[in-house]
Amino acid sequence: MDFTFIIINLSLFLVGLTLLLIGGEFLVRGSSNFARSLGISPIVIGLTVVAFGTSSPEFLVCLTAAIKGSSDIALGNIVGSNISNIGLILGMTAILYPILINKKIFRLELPIMVILTIALVALCYRLELGRVEGIIIFLMLPAFVILSYKKSKKVIFENEINEFGPNTFNQKLKYIAYIVFGLAGLILGANLIVEKSILFARSMGVSELVIGITAVAIGTSLPELSASIIAAIKKEHDLIIGNIIGSNIFNIGILGLVSAIQPISVNTAMFKRELPVLLLFTLILVPIMRTGFKISRIEGFIFLILYGSFVYILF
Repeated sequence: MDFTFIIINLSLFLVGLTLLLIGGEFLVRGSSNFARSLGISPIVIGLTVVAFGTSSPEFLVCLTAAIKGSSDIALGNIVGSNISNIGLILGMTAILYPILINKKIFRLELPIMVILTIALVALCYRLELGRVEGIIIFLMLPAFVILSYKKSKKVIFENEINEFGPNTFNQKLKYIAYIVFGLAGLILGANLIVEKSILFARSMGVSELVIGITAVAIGTSLPELSASIIAAIKKEHDLIIGNIIGSNIFNIGILGLVSAIQPISVNTAMFKRELPVLLLFTLILVPIMRTGFKISRIEGFIFLILYGSFVYILF
């Protein structure tokens, strides 16, 4: 392979990744601050607004890949992102700061994530995620958002002044501008990443599935990592857990939306490693979270080791 070809396309891939990160950051900041200005509580922001914002890269990459006929990247991105959210991001965050678990998470959000994950794995055995299955999965999202909102009391942040200034009408317009700018960056970045991922996979003889599960999935999960680390530093435990669980729920819902638009075929190779690992990570998270209602540094390290072993086996 020509060295110049590699450098140029690798540079464009990194440009796309940078646009995803910048776009995701602007979208998360704009949407979370806009939600706060409307009086929505932190746990709901973490489970819905921030989760949606950090899941936007997955949605756009998944949709772009599906439309271009790269089902392996589309499905691999979502499955890989959910695995990395638990193994890589939650693991790294817990190593930095042990995460306290709000018991209320066991009433609604965690069961929904587990149910959706089991449903996704079961539906994949049909070897295609069609429009009907996609609509059913996607409809879980608005139901989840409504239930999350209803169970949480609204909190008005009357005295809050964030990095964008006082909470005024002009500030609300600025938050909206951040959201629009973030979405633009996400769209451009998603296109570049999908195009270059397909190109690299085909030219290097690496399967699109492996590229989607690793490079693309980790790249699109970086907004979750950034949001979780910032929340950990600020000791916003609800935002950390809300972001991870909410993102995994949104990712599966997003996959449903994409398959409703463009059916996605399932590579049988995913039944050997990727789907069982996703199910394993999701199920072992429940008892770990219930043990003392916190995720310790040791448990975070275990998640990180398991994730590293998974990536090693893939290659």
